[in-house]
Amino acid sequence: MSCNIRYEQGTDGDNDWAHRKEFCARVILSREADVICCQEVWEGQVKDLRERLDGYAWLGTVDEPRTRRPVNSIFYRPDRLDLISSGAYWLSQTPHVCGSRSWESACVRLATWARLIERASGTELRVVNTHLDHVSQAAREGQAGVINEDAAAYAQDFPQILAGDMNAEADNPAIQRFLDAGWRDTWQRVHGPGGPGPTFHGFDGPAGTGDNAVRLDWIFARGRLDAVAAEVVRDQADGRYPSDHYFMVADVEFCG
Repeated sequence: MSCNIRYEQGTDGDNDWAHRKEFCARVILSREADVICCQEVWEGQVKDLRERLDGYAWLGTVDEPRTRRPVNSIFYRPDRLDLISSGAYWLSQTPHVCGSRSWESACVRLATWARLIERASGTELRVVNTHLDHVSQAAREGQAGVINEDAAAYAQDFPQILAGDMNAEADNPAIQRFLDAGWRDTWQRVHGPGGPGPTFHGFDGPAGTGDNAVRLDWIFARGRLDAVAAEVVRDQADGRYPSDHYFMVADVEFCG
């Protein structure tokens, strides 16, 4: 599951985090995902989600030396998955330097990753959670390249998931860089050509935000994995939504 939860200090009025954190957690829990990749997670939101996502373990890395924001947090079910290792790297030309940025990226961007073993099968899976820049196209393409270089350290058939807010639609060259590197869009694997429609809606749901209602959120797979189901989570309650993005879900199976 991939969830851009919208950071807690946004000036969102009735959609502020304090008003939607309970509903957001309920929606996330309702899909019973084994792994949940959340973006835009600030310090207080980590505490809130860890208290509410019962049965999940958490890992994350703070984005900058002066903050406490584990923006790309990963939750996983320890009753089904054992953690082997985890870490993070920055989407820059110096990926080992905390808080670094390149290509005129408007924000510091990073990827958080976890290597997990499914207990039932003993099969290993690697999950990468990220959020590409929202302003600089050069940054999005460069950041995709950093992620691809990292993924290529593993054997071609090694099961890997890449989830997150790519700030890019299907025709964006950054998405093409992922596809060229062997990542497969789980939505298209299940539903065929075409996309799921907008995943960013600005808290307006189907009404969207005009030309800004676009697909930004993705779950990719590579290696010995195949998608068997995929969903855009459009849950709402009395016209309120858990975030300004729809969440994405993919069911994948080990294969080969």
